[in-house]
Amino acid sequence: MQESAECYPVFQYDKCRFDQSTFVGRFRHFLDVIDPRTLFVSEKRLQECLDLLDRFNHGTLPTGVTNAQLWQAQKIKQAILHPDTGDKILMPFRMSGYIPFGTPVVIGLLLPNQTLLSSIFWQWLNQSHNACVNYSNRNATKPTPVSTFCVGYVGAVTSAVSIAVGLKVLVQRADKFGPATRVLLQRFIPFPAVAGANVCNVLLMRHSELSEGISVLDGSGKAVGTSKLAARHALLDTALTRVVLPMPILLLPPVIMAMLERHPHLILFLLLPPVPPQCVPCLIQAELNHPDSRGSPSSRSTGDCCFPSTVWCVWEPSAWRCPWPSASSLRCLRSMCHD
Repeated sequence: MQESAECYPVFQYDKCRFDQSTFVGRFRHFLDVIDPRTLFVSEKRLQECLDLLDRFNHGTLPTGVTNAQLWQAQKIKQAILHPDTGDKILMPFRMSGYIPFGTPVVIGLLLPNQTLLSSIFWQWLNQSHNACVNYSNRNATKPTPVSTFCVGYVGAVTSAVSIAVGLKVLVQRADKFGPATRVLLQRFIPFPAVAGANVCNVLLMRHSELSEGISVLDGSGKAVGTSKLAARHALLDTALTRVVLPMPILLLPPVIMAMLERHPHLILFLLLPPVPPQCVPCLIQAELNHPDSRGSPSSRSTGDCCFPSTVWCVWEPSAWRCPWPSASSLRCLRSMCHD
């Protein structure tokens, strides 16, 4: 977390380090917020940061303390402690832990050929993780009944599971689509399920704002009244954001996988970086010498190439389920590449 001292402006307590009036400033601020390195901060280091900030507030800073040290101390404090309650946030539910702990859940959502039970499990786990993150990072300045969070959680889980299961059954029963098309469509099911659950969660958690309105602030940040119209716009914008945010992670992987299956030779360069470049001509030559790749494994010949299992895995879309090369094949490839 060390950077050049020139990157740090004069320290301001409870203020953003980066200029929030620019896109780059906001982008760098959120990179700081989700920095996973703060997950490894020890209890001793956290206490040192709190003591340093406390001394700053009381004007008793020791000589030699830099702006960089103060900004880093504030970053650690804000990453670990809730800003309103001062309680430690559990590691999986911190904003800095959202990516490392949320990534396995996203991978589970995108797993191919899922059963009905596995789809329900991953949708439930995703919404449970989201609910815990939302509750752990809630605005605690105004008391919110726990029942409100429970209603939002139940609604999100119900909508996510219903959409996922409904679309899965619908696609499976669609006789107009071929098997390949059905498999492709099933890969996109997690997105509408997650997006629908997010919208449902926003509406259930903040529906009271539509009838009560929200505070409207002037240029200096002072509340001048409440507005139902502002509440309507705020909910609409929030719901739209909750739909757009999951798009890259839930839509791009299925598109990329569909491209790779259509052009499997790209796998050679994307998924097998350990294969030395000298081996590439052998793999390509083996495929070119045997254009008929639809035969059974027992009837395939690889000519002079002694690494047939790699050729099947790399070049044939129908062979994704083939086993990895045996140890003898790997030894053969190594000896071939060293010749």
